[in-house]
Amino acid sequence: MSPQDNPQQLWTAVDDWAAARLIGEDEVLDAALEAADRAGLPQIAVAANQGKLLHLLARMQGARRILEIGTLAGYSAIWLARALPAGGTLTTLEIDPAHAEVATANLRRAGLADRVEVRLGAARDTLRQLTEEGVEPYDLVFVDADKPNIPHYLEASLALTRPGSVIVVDNVVRGGRLADEQSSDEAVRGVQRLHELLAGDKRLDATTVQTVGRKGYDGFTLIRVEG
Repeated sequence: MSPQDNPQQLWTAVDDWAAARLIGEDEVLDAALEAADRAGLPQIAVAANQGKLLHLLARMQGARRILEIGTLAGYSAIWLARALPAGGTLTTLEIDPAHAEVATANLRRAGLADRVEVRLGAARDTLRQLTEEGVEPYDLVFVDADKPNIPHYLEASLALTRPGSVIVVDNVVRGGRLADEQSSDEAVRGVQRLHELLAGDKRLDATTVQTVGRKGYDGFTLIRVEG
């Protein structure tokens, strides 16, 4: 069977072809994925080309302060932290102690521990703590966490950003189920509610882009805070 006869095989082949030319080998990132596998973490980290996209978005944004909701093994955190200028910082939120431990080790191995803070706890709690602390606004927020709580994460992110900040929400298309108005899946309902909030909030300008690739069929929402 040729890749053209199997869409997933074709999407993966294209990802690999492009990544080999535009990203190349990266021992640090490979080690982070291997550590996650050894620890038995789910294989749900962003693909390499998606990590590079986050890296480029952070650089284009000139982000000095980045917030990540959902750390897992720290793979996307490495991509984001590498985009920071001197003195820049990344705060990443993780609910699972085992995940946070792997991520902390991966970030240390990557030489990024001095610019990344891993906060352990439920994101609803750690986001509230950040707000109560009155932290300086974040320039970029990457949301890659449990989808039923996505509407809450958006609202919390608005209290932690400024006009001109960018918010990226991953895994919103859910294999096309985003458009299923009859879905009872809480993850689908969460991303549908996200879109309802975006449509009704004049402070935000957004678009959702469908993607295919190594991770299958999904997509992300890109949001700019207007005011």
